[in-house]
Amino acid sequence: MGTNDIFILAIESSCDETSAAVIADGKVLNNIVATQSVHEKYGGVVPELASRAHQENLIPVVQEAILSSGISKDQLSAVAFTRGPGLMGSLLVGVSFAKAFAFAKKIPLIEVNHMNAHILAHFIEEPKPNFPFICLTVSGGHTQLVLVKDHLDMEVIGETQDDAVGEAFDKTAKLLGLPYPGGPLIDKYAKEGNSKAFQFPITRMPELNYSFSGIKTAVLYFLRDQLKENPKFIEENLADLCASIQYALVEMLLIKLKAAVKQYGVKEVAIAGGVSANSGLRETLTKLAAQKGWNLYIPKFEYCTDNAAMIAMAAHFKYLKGEFSSMDVTPLAKMKI
Repeated sequence: MGTNDIFILAIESSCDETSAAVIADGKVLNNIVATQSVHEKYGGVVPELASRAHQENLIPVVQEAILSSGISKDQLSAVAFTRGPGLMGSLLVGVSFAKAFAFAKKIPLIEVNHMNAHILAHFIEEPKPNFPFICLTVSGGHTQLVLVKDHLDMEVIGETQDDAVGEAFDKTAKLLGLPYPGGPLIDKYAKEGNSKAFQFPITRMPELNYSFSGIKTAVLYFLRDQLKENPKFIEENLADLCASIQYALVEMLLIKLKAAVKQYGVKEVAIAGGVSANSGLRETLTKLAAQKGWNLYIPKFEYCTDNAAMIAMAAHFKYLKGEFSSMDVTPLAKMKI
C-alpha cells in the first residue's frame, strides 16, 4: 500500500447492531458486526438497552476491525460514523466515539446518512449498478424508492406514508404469535405455504408512495374472526398465512417499483436494506427483472442488514469530495436523503 492511500475507519450504531469496518482506497477490508440478542424477550428493540449494548460492544468491535485490517490507527485518514436516521441513544454512542477518536488522532470526521449507505452497499463488490438507477430501499424503519444519479446525488421519488414494510412483517408476525424479529420467520414458513391460500388487501397509494398499516389491521381482524371458529387456526395454517402475507407485501412493493421504472425510463434496478434479504422478494424480483429486461442488483446478505461496510463505502466517496464534518456535529434521529 502506498503513502497516499485513503484508510477510513467506519462505525455503525443506528439501531441494534454495533459494527465497524476499515476501507482502503474504496476496497472494504472487513466488516465486524456485534448483534444484540437482549431485545428478543421484549418483542422489539428497546432503545435504552440498545445504547447500553453499543457502549459495551463498540470498543471491542473497533479494535477487531483495526487489528484484522492490518492497518495501524496511525495510518487512518479519517473516521466515519452514522449520523442518522436511527435511535438517538444508539447514534450518540457512535457519534461520541467517532468524535473522540478523530480528535485524539487529529484526523477528519465524515458523517454518513444511513439510508444513503444502504444504497451505496452496491459499490462494495462487483457487479455495480450504472447511473442512473432506481433503488428500492426496504428496512424496519424505511421504505423508499430512490432515483440514484451519482454516488452522492440521490432523490427520493416515493416512500411509505406510515409503517415501513419491515414493520409490517414484524407486526403481522407478532399477530401470528411468532417471536421477534418475526420478519425472517415469515420468510422461512412462507417457503412451505401457498401464497394464494388467503387474500389480504393490496393498498394502492397515489403516485409512487406506499402504505403498509392496512395489511396489519386486515390480518388482525381476519385472525380474530377465524380463531372464534377454530382456536387452532393459526397453528394449522401457519405456512399458508405467512406465504399469503408475504405475497401481499411483496406485491405492494413491486407494483410501485414497476411504475417507477416505467415513469423514469430506467432499466438499472437495485434493492437495499434489511428486508432485501427476504427470499420471497428476491425470487419474485429476479423473475420480474428477467421478464422486463432490467439489470437487477441484489446485495450479499451481509450487506443487507445494518453494517459498517456500507458506512465505509459511503465515507470513501465523501472523502474524495472533501465532505468532512465539524466537531460540533450531533446525531439526527430523522435524516432525509
